[in-house]
Amino acid sequence: MPTQNLNCNLTAMTTTVEAIYEHGKLHLPKPLSLPEKSRVRVTIESDTERETWLKLSEESLLKTWGNDADDVFNELLAK
Repeated sequence: MPTQNLNCNLTAMTTTVEAIYEHGKLHLPKPLSLPEKSRVRVTIESDTERETWLKLSEESLLKTWGNDADDVFNELLAK
């Protein structure tokens, strides 16, 4: 059986868009610039999940940056 040499130009593109889920379908605010019948991968991230991650990130940053040991840097900047 002969082998085929497939010359595929594979490029990956990541685009994040917001959508509204209504009546079993995702509605995008505007059309995407993709060829018709393009296959895409959709990742669902709910607002509650996003808010939870943002809160955890903020708490982590406050522990790292919001401490008395950093006051010495603020004093140096004020000079």
